[in-house]
Amino acid sequence: MSEQGEERWIRANLALACFLVDPSALGGIWLRARFGPVRDRFLDGLTKGLNGTKPRRLHPAMGDDALFGGVDLTATLAQGAVVRTQGLLGQSGVVILPMAERAQAGLVARLSGALDADANLVLVALDEGAGEEERLGHGLTERLAIHLDLDGLAIGDAPELELDLPGLEDARAILPQVILPDEAISELTQVAARLGVTSLRAPLLALAVARASAALSGDVEVGPADLQTAVELVLAPRATQFPAPDEADMQDSPSDPPPDPPEQEDQEETSEQEEPALPPTEMLLEAAKAMLPPDLLARLGAARAARSAKSSSGSGAKKKGNNRGRPLPSRTGSIGNGARVDLVATLRAAAPWQKMRRAASGQFERLHIRASDLRIRHYEETSERAIIFVVDASGSSAMARMSEAKGAIEILLAEAYSRRDHVALVAFRGTGAEVLLPPTRSLVQTKKRLSALAGGGGTPLAAGLKLALELGELARSKGMTPSVAVLTDGRANVSLMGEANRVTAAEDATAMARAIRVKAFSGLVIDTGLRPTKGLGELASEMGAPYLPLPRADARSLSAAVETALSIQ
Repeated sequence: MSEQGEERWIRANLALACFLVDPSALGGIWLRARFGPVRDRFLDGLTKGLNGTKPRRLHPAMGDDALFGGVDLTATLAQGAVVRTQGLLGQSGVVILPMAERAQAGLVARLSGALDADANLVLVALDEGAGEEERLGHGLTERLAIHLDLDGLAIGDAPELELDLPGLEDARAILPQVILPDEAISELTQVAARLGVTSLRAPLLALAVARASAALSGDVEVGPADLQTAVELVLAPRATQFPAPDEADMQDSPSDPPPDPPEQEDQEETSEQEEPALPPTEMLLEAAKAMLPPDLLARLGAARAARSAKSSSGSGAKKKGNNRGRPLPSRTGSIGNGARVDLVATLRAAAPWQKMRRAASGQFERLHIRASDLRIRHYEETSERAIIFVVDASGSSAMARMSEAKGAIEILLAEAYSRRDHVALVAFRGTGAEVLLPPTRSLVQTKKRLSALAGGGGTPLAAGLKLALELGELARSKGMTPSVAVLTDGRANVSLMGEANRVTAAEDATAMARAIRVKAFSGLVIDTGLRPTKGLGELASEMGAPYLPLPRADARSLSAAVETALSIQ
């Protein structure tokens, strides 16, 4: 059992206990974990904590009839009058949404509205997304207090959850008596601001978790440990920046001599009065820092840059049709062009009108279907993605840069099967560029191709972009969605004709960047120099891609930045 894995599971146990004390105030849990025994054990603990009441399950492809209620087709046809059913969201309690990362924006909005309308409706979202491109919608993550990530946790680190059911009952009885000191409200608000959490819901949800934690401990007032629990479970997972040092602390003069120590007797008499009732904000921030991933800066920088980009989606392109893919709610339509009729949905649409239509036609033994009743099945299919690395192999630092690029490619390829990704590599050096690795998903082949790479010479950036453009068009012709990631630390100094002319080289690189933008390839320009390189930001703008300086970037931070930036555009 690893120490880190054990800590994650203990935190999950505490999070579940806090949730079970006051589920209505917390709204729910966002659980990122793949399907497997670890997630099953967590859900078994949830069911146990609900006194054996099995939560209702939703599906991301469910329509409004199943969620909010609709026409009971059998009863309506039998009675000749409209009989409506109660949807899964029509009653209070805990509901589970598997494959929550697949929930479309419309479903996220409807579920968010249902949570706002019914305070006793609670959602547990099971996010099985492999990367940043598949995540639960923002509307729901805002309303679910607890964010847990159990992905990659070994079963050996996740024993059966230990829930004290009588203790939970006692905590629920104590909860109405728990009070929040003013200092607690102030400190959680400051921590949220320092972590870059701009949502007004987050501090309120953190306060609810702190109250539940205090009730679990049998206390009637929120204390330091309860605030730390709230920071770890609510605020730290929502962090958008590393906390900057407090300006007031920075203004303190370190040269001032410390005051003379008071007499021991006076110190003993006043120690209890001077001891703060709550930990300072810095202590809570330290707890939050311990929860932040080491590659947070790379991910956040890529995310901010990608949001400002105007290129097309970095994930596989979504294509809607009537034949295959993820099912979408049925819609009105007409028969033809391979359309498939949703018979049940069509009958539900026609059922309320049967009495009127039969009376108008005089035919009481027939089922009257109109063209406006037809409902057509719709599906959404995501194409495969081709990430084309364009790596600068010129100059004295080429070997280090190529080494990190190799590592980033291998990391991305190791996870490619779950995301339907292909990875390609274009290297430019000397007077031209070459395709070192065509789009592939084979990790074995990739390692062989990457093992003998060499570098040095000029920087023919335009040639690298041109070759990436051609490779992207070839990938698109095969049904893939191309994305271009450029890694360089210098400006172009070799033109397309192979001449060492900085002016011409810059013009050629700009022209190729504009061509990539015209083709609507998503992209990313990563500056690996120790300082931001002049001109690369303008080149990224011409390319319609985000610009991200990553000095001293290693393979893992590069792969994280590429995945984050290209997946959320």
